[in-house]
Amino acid sequence: MNCPSCSFKNTKVIESRESSDSIRRRRECLDCYKRFTTYEKIQISSLVVIKNDYTKEPFSLDKLEKSIKIACTKRPVDNKDINKLILEVEKEVNSLNQPTIESKKIGEIVINKLRTLDDVAYIRFASVYKDFKDLSNFENELNKLLKK
Repeated sequence: MNCPSCSFKNTKVIESRESSDSIRRRRECLDCYKRFTTYEKIQISSLVVIKNDYTKEPFSLDKLEKSIKIACTKRPVDNKDINKLILEVEKEVNSLNQPTIESKKIGEIVINKLRTLDDVAYIRFASVYKDFKDLSNFENELNKLLKK
């Protein structure tokens, strides 16, 4: 790790703290003695998503975040809760320890987490994920929600 002040190559770690998605380290340069903070995020090898039409594409957190935010638009859902949900989905997908994952599986994970977050966001996401064709699909899904 190079010092941001003097570019010296050797630093020592003074303190480390883990959070849910990264490691925060306080470092000190061994040359100029200035202190600075680094954040390290563990990067899992690239995960490939197999879509419904059997095409493959890299797993994208941006795409996941966009679809969840669309489902939560104009709902009383805090951005903090959305980010937490995204991190939980990412963690669960990575915990499967597989190089490929079907988009259906990711959808199931998201839909289960959205169900506990907000009913309307859940129905919105489900209507796209489950490809609702008519009102009876909505009615069936709403009845399932009401039973719980």
